[in-house]
Amino acid sequence: MNFKRIFLVKCLLLLFPSVKSSNTSWIYKAVNETALLSITAPLVPSNTYQVIWTKSRQRLVQLKGNITKYFVNKEQCRCTMLRNGTLQIQHLGKEDGGNYTVMVYQDGKLKAEENIAFFVQEPVPQPVLIFKCGNKNISVKCEAKQKAKDEVFIIELTQPNGKKIQKNETVLEWHGWNSGTFRCVTKNQVSEKRAEKVIKCSGKMDFYLILSIAGGAVLFVIFVICLIYCIIRKKAKRRGVYEEERAMHTLHMGCERGARELPQTPSKPTPKQLRVQQRPLPPQPQEQLLPPRPQPRPRAHPRTPNLPRERP
Repeated sequence: MNFKRIFLVKCLLLLFPSVKSSNTSWIYKAVNETALLSITAPLVPSNTYQVIWTKSRQRLVQLKGNITKYFVNKEQCRCTMLRNGTLQIQHLGKEDGGNYTVMVYQDGKLKAEENIAFFVQEPVPQPVLIFKCGNKNISVKCEAKQKAKDEVFIIELTQPNGKKIQKNETVLEWHGWNSGTFRCVTKNQVSEKRAEKVIKCSGKMDFYLILSIAGGAVLFVIFVICLIYCIIRKKAKRRGVYEEERAMHTLHMGCERGARELPQTPSKPTPKQLRVQQRPLPPQPQEQLLPPRPQPRPRAHPRTPNLPRERP
């Protein structure tokens, strides 16, 4: 069965040697660049061959011998046909993308036909790498801002261990615990931009670490309380000593002041004081004379003491 198919294909090639199978190639270019759409099939330029370029089945330019013919406005197309059949487009825009077809005729026969899928893209935006250290993992975000409308590109995040993550989105997030150099790349078929950052976070915050931190905080609070209590007690002791010294000083000053205020010995009286002393005193009222109190009379005979009786 397979031998029959192979034999049939060989027979068709022998019968139609001038017909070539068409193929499609993909070409990407950036905006404002210059594109060269060439023919991959080997051709020998001569006056007998003809090259026709079309876009979406609309003729653009034709080269026949040494004569070039444009079917569209040359300024609007911004295209030029070279002598080898290559189509040159300058100052590319988004509208220049599309499906191009080139057909080569020689002596009125089709010698080659090629299809080209042509894409014009904007350069990718600069990525931004943001990270956040958590209690159990690291959160890394790779974000591409200022994205052009209807523009397609890929975000790629490379971890320190070399593992890569790709997404066709504007934001890519990753959560894990790998510290090191992270690389964020935005790329398409015409451009590539990257950002790198070294991310280092502390170890995992497990239960025992949290417990030890809490115990340390409690011990620190107790130490601060004891320190404040010792300072207050020391200040109170100093204040007591100061009050005692102050009281002793006040008592000593009072004694000295009392000693200074004692009465001094009388000095020689002045004439004025003598006059005051020589003045007669006012008469004092006489006390009423009371009769004398009667005195007790003495006994005539003294009483003899009672002698004790003798027993028989």
